[in-house]
Amino acid sequence: MEAQLWMMQRSHSFALVLLWLVFGFFGGAKAAQTAIDSSPRHSGVTHPADVQQLFVAGEAALRSGDLTTAEHDFREVVAEKPQLAGAYANLGVIAMRRRQWSQALPLLRRAEQLAPAVAGIRLNIGLVYFRQNNFKQAIAPFASVLKDQPASSQARYLLGLCYFFTDSPGDAVDTLDPLWDEQSAQLSYLYVLGNAAGEANRKDIEQKALTQLIAIGGNSPEFHLFMGKAHLNREEYDQAVTELKKAVEMKPDLPFAHFNLGLVYSHNEDYPNARDEFLKDIALEPDVAFNYDRLGTVYWHLREYGPAEQNFRKALQLDPRLTSSLFGLAQIFNEQGKYATALSELDAALKIDASNNSLHYLRGRVLLRLNRKNEAQAELAAATRLLQSQREARQKELYGTLPHPELTNVPQ
Repeated sequence: MEAQLWMMQRSHSFALVLLWLVFGFFGGAKAAQTAIDSSPRHSGVTHPADVQQLFVAGEAALRSGDLTTAEHDFREVVAEKPQLAGAYANLGVIAMRRRQWSQALPLLRRAEQLAPAVAGIRLNIGLVYFRQNNFKQAIAPFASVLKDQPASSQARYLLGLCYFFTDSPGDAVDTLDPLWDEQSAQLSYLYVLGNAAGEANRKDIEQKALTQLIAIGGNSPEFHLFMGKAHLNREEYDQAVTELKKAVEMKPDLPFAHFNLGLVYSHNEDYPNARDEFLKDIALEPDVAFNYDRLGTVYWHLREYGPAEQNFRKALQLDPRLTSSLFGLAQIFNEQGKYATALSELDAALKIDASNNSLHYLRGRVLLRLNRKNEAQAELAAATRLLQSQREARQKELYGTLPHPELTNVPQ
C-alpha cells in the first residue's frame, strides 16, 4: 500500500533501482494493501450509508493524492465508527506520505489493536520505523509479517536489511539468501548479501554473491558505486576514490555516488572537496538527512559554524533521531561557550543513544565548564567504561556507523 504509493511518485535514477528492491520489486505492496481489504468494513458489518460513502470517498481521495480531503473523510469515519481499523490504517498511510512519522505510528498501532491479524498494518508499522532509520524497532513488525506470510518477499527483504544495519550479519544472511532465485540479478541485493556473508564468515555465500555481482555488474556506474562503497567499508580509501570517480564520470547524476565520494574525502580530511561532493548529492537527493549531517560535519571542521548549524538542523528536520547532528550542534555550542544549550542537545541525543561514549565524554566536558564537577566525573567515567567495553568495529566513525542511504532512501 504505502510502499507502492511511494514508488509510484518517482521514476528513473539509480535510487529507484535500489528502492524497487526495498519497496516495490515484489509486485507492489500487496501485503500492505491487505490492511485495508481485510479491515472490518469487509467483514460483513453493516455501516450507515453516509459513513460507508465517506470511507469510499476517502479512499478515492487517497488514491488521487488529495491527502487533505482523504484525512477529513477518514477522521469523520473514525468519529462515527471508532472501531473501524481500516480508517485508522488509512490515516496512518496519509501521515506516512506526509513524512509525519510520529503521527503515523499511533494511528497504525490503533489499527493493529483493532485488527491484529492483518499483516499489512504491521508491515506499515515496520516501514515507519525503517524510514526513520530505526532499524532495531522495525525488526519485530517485519518478523511478525514474515511469520504469518512466509512467502512475503517484501517483508523478508526489509527484515534482512534491518539485520544488516543492526550488525546481525548471520541473521541477515539467513533471511536474505532464500531470495536468491528472485533477486540475484539485482546489484544492491548482491551487495548486501555479500557483505553480510563476509561479516558472518559464510564464505560460500560471500563468494557466490560477489561472483554474481561482478558477473552482472559489468562496467556500469552502479557497479562502480557498490565497489567504491565496499572499499570504503574496508577503509581502502584510495581504491574507493578510484571506483567512485569512475561512477560519477560515467553518470554525473548518479544518486549517492557523490555522497560516498564525500565520505571518502572526509576520511582523508579533504574537507573542501568533501563539501563540494555533498552539495552535489543534495542537488540530486534533497531529502536525505545524512547529506546534511555530513555536510554539517565538514563545515564544523572548516570552522564555518553558521553553515554547520544550518545543515545539522536541516538533517534533524528530516530525521529527528540523528544523534550525530545533535552531537554536532553540541560541539558548536560548546565552542561558542553556550554550555547550557550544548548540554540540552547532548541530553536529547543520549535519550536516543544512551550507550554512545562520545556523547558521554562531551557531556562530561560541558559539565566541567558549568562547574558541575561530580556529574562531570561520572560522565567521563561512563565514557571510559563504554569505550573499553564496546571495542567498536573499525568501520565505525567517532559517533556513528557508516551510513547506507543508497540502500534506505525513500522518494517523496
